[in-house]
Amino acid sequence: MHGFPIWPDTASAYASQVNFLFGSLLVIGGLTAGLVFFLLLFFANKYRHGSNAHRHEPTKKTWRWEVGWTTASLLIFVGLAVWGGNLYVHLYNPPPNALQIFIVGKQWMWKAQHPGGQREINELHVPAGQDIRLVMASQDVIHSFFIPALRIKQDVVPGRYETMWFRADKVGRYHLFCAEYCGTDHAHMGGWLTVMDPRDFGNWLRAQGGQKTLAAQGEQLFHSYGCSGCHEPGGTVRAPKLDGVFGSPVPLSDGRVVTADERYVRDSILDPKAEVAAGYAPVMPTFAGQIGEDDLAKLVAYIESIGPQRRAGSR
Repeated sequence: MHGFPIWPDTASAYASQVNFLFGSLLVIGGLTAGLVFFLLLFFANKYRHGSNAHRHEPTKKTWRWEVGWTTASLLIFVGLAVWGGNLYVHLYNPPPNALQIFIVGKQWMWKAQHPGGQREINELHVPAGQDIRLVMASQDVIHSFFIPALRIKQDVVPGRYETMWFRADKVGRYHLFCAEYCGTDHAHMGGWLTVMDPRDFGNWLRAQGGQKTLAAQGEQLFHSYGCSGCHEPGGTVRAPKLDGVFGSPVPLSDGRVVTADERYVRDSILDPKAEVAAGYAPVMPTFAGQIGEDDLAKLVAYIESIGPQRRAGSR
């Protein structure tokens, strides 16, 4: 493209909606500001010193104009807020069966782990036209995962999972960045999103070589860390069985009920006494500081794979 582009690359339907919302905000904001400045200049000129404007009759007020323009302005800007809020909510409610990819941010790189076990650094390959759900964590400080061509950005905060989803519709190669200052080499923390034809994406996955799936690697860790000694039949300690638990409601000892999602599984490993399942003693030790985010993703993928609500590609 020659000259200065009005928009960055637009590679998804969501990006087009954001463009339209942003353009509408500019137009409506510009028209509102233009009307205010026009009236300001008009009346400043009309009632300037020495003008022939009539100033002797008492001012007549009418609530009709006041209520009318105030209501119209309120409805317009509330409508814009609802429009923007709807786009925001849509981004954080992924459709079922989205392809799930784990992302770990650390100074100063992005690491991606695919369900099949394929790993990337500062690269993310995805198929065009397919829903992609990102489960993101930070190994150290606050980062922010930003892909301008998709108009998506999500802060990645240490100690918790963040999620978002997208569907890239246009094959191509697009920049991804860290949009939160995270240290001396922040400017170099970037990479590329490569959107591929689904057939080419399948070939790319196979070309990465044979490796165990993320869930299979998680199963190995489940045994090597000793989790199976308590959570499988015949365990030495009475602990909740994990088969079928992912995606299900879990009653807690304090009376609350939570859903066993990625966050719950992760927190149960790192801070097991925070949400203790009802009917069980809080005897599980913490693994904080012993398991990195990469291995946590594998363990979560394994627990998810033995749950009743399996996502596409989780095994």
